Amino acid sequence: MGDILIVDDERDIRELIADILEDEGFSTRRAGNSDECMAAITEERPALLILDIWLKDSQMDGIDILKTVKRDYPEVPVVIISGHGNIEIAVAAIKQGAYDFIEKPFNIDQLLVVIRRGMETAHLRRENIALKQRDTEPAEILGDSASLRMLISQLDKVTKSNGRVMLTGPAGSGKELAARYIHANSNRSSGPFVVVGCASIEPDRMEEVLFGRENGERGIEPGLLDEANGGVIYFDEVADMPLGTQSKILRVLVDQTFLRVGGAEKVRVDLRVISSTNRDLEVEIEAERFRRELYHRLNVVPVAVPSLEERREDIPILAEHFIDLFNKTQGLPLRSLSEEASALLQTMSWPGNVKQLRNVIERVLILGDGTGPIQTGELPGESTPESTDEGRVVLSGAVATMPLREAREAFEREYLLTQINRFGGNVSRTAEFVGMERSALHRKLKSLGVVTGSKAGARGAHV
Repeated sequence: MGDILIVDDERDIRELIADILEDEGFSTRRAGNSDECMAAITEERPALLILDIWLKDSQMDGIDILKTVKRDYPEVPVVIISGHGNIEIAVAAIKQGAYDFIEKPFNIDQLLVVIRRGMETAHLRRENIALKQRDTEPAEILGDSASLRMLISQLDKVTKSNGRVMLTGPAGSGKELAARYIHANSNRSSGPFVVVGCASIEPDRMEEVLFGRENGERGIEPGLLDEANGGVIYFDEVADMPLGTQSKILRVLVDQTFLRVGGAEKVRVDLRVISSTNRDLEVEIEAERFRRELYHRLNVVPVAVPSLEERREDIPILAEHFIDLFNKTQGLPLRSLSEEASALLQTMSWPGNVKQLRNVIERVLILGDGTGPIQTGELPGESTPESTDEGRVVLSGAVATMPLREAREAFEREYLLTQINRFGGNVSRTAEFVGMERSALHRKLKSLGVVTGSKAGARGAHV
């Protein structure tokens, strides 16, 4: 997209402008009527369009072409030229989205100034969109747990298709990262990745944000669907999308076209749609808060993203990644994790999932003294047994009041539950860590009423 398309019904004018621009290092193409113009744009989108208002023997005049281009390719700047120019034509062109207006006969220096300025504006606009879309972290999913390997296997199967994907999982589990992984490994990776935060956009502004607006005075204001053209649009927490917007998005999914707010002509887009939710959409449908037809359109390939508690083995890897990330992005200390802190992180409760772990690591790095490995005492919200200077362990009140046999069983049960959950329910790895034979550990777990094999590892049986 580096050339300039010159559209004028006078061949001499086309050739003159092309010669001037090519002498300045620009690449050009030429069209003598509206059919040639639209064919050239369809073949390859230009970086800038120089467009005559009056075109002989054409089905569309310059204003008609301008409206069509700004509808379908809003990022392309259009410079209008005319030998019959007056203030009314200039105002009409600017209102329809023209970048600037030049009257024939034009001054060459003036023409070059406008062209250079228009090209720079278009470049900055594309760069700004790219920067907004670029994530500060790579679309890499870290970990080696069985549940994570299963997730990556599922994602790899859908990357090369254009099918719609519905990502489900608790808040903070990494659904957006999974969506970015699909985009980065797809044939649309060079296109945009646009996030629609359905929960963060005010309901009465949702349609304007998505579809853009056509305003008589301000021209065309593109929306997020325009920005996502040729790439992926990601509806984050789609259950929060207003019902009225849901019906309009359904039409976009059916025919890949939409109407801007205040507009009368359909805009065509080429999109892949990925959605996510932490809610049960069947429940939302029954409560008439979500449209069943939209659910079936979005839920072509359902993929469940595991919670952090389902992949406890990955916690040390993620923690070390966040330590490195905060060192590079915020200059926080590059510290290691002590074995005890790593083990404790794997046993903690994580209702906020990966997002909560990230926040915990950031807080520890900010509040810590910046030296040495991170210790268990620096981790928030966990009451751990404290050792005295003599090496004695201070017991909790409940355990301290039990007879020895009950206290030992309570400790063993809690300890083994913690360890087997730490290793994602893997009895062999747990046995190796605690120093027991696998068969002996099985017998011990059974005697203590610990049931293994649950999705998150193990749980206590009620007897």
